[in-house]
Amino acid sequence: MNDRLTKILLAPHLSEKSLAEKASDNVYVFRVRPDANKIEIKAAVEKHFEVVVTDVKTSNVKAKKRRIGRHMGKTAAWKKAYVTVQPGSGEIEYFEGT
Repeated sequence: MNDRLTKILLAPHLSEKSLAEKASDNVYVFRVRPDANKIEIKAAVEKHFEVVVTDVKTSNVKAKKRRIGRHMGKTAAWKKAYVTVQPGSGEIEYFEGT
């Protein structure tokens, strides 16, 4: 189980919306493995960043069709997790100043 927890969080998802939510509501957005569930995501964030997680919401992002020349393709589908951290329990720092 512990080996799986280290592989659940793939990367922080940095966008204007996610940075605004981080500033106002202590909500952090991560790209996670598509087969990860909310309990595993909560455990992985608490273990890796040493914070108290109060809520986890997940969303599956669908693949989009893309065309390169006359060939059709698509982007990869992925899963994102909105993690709410308890105020005062700490802060998750990633790429501050970007």
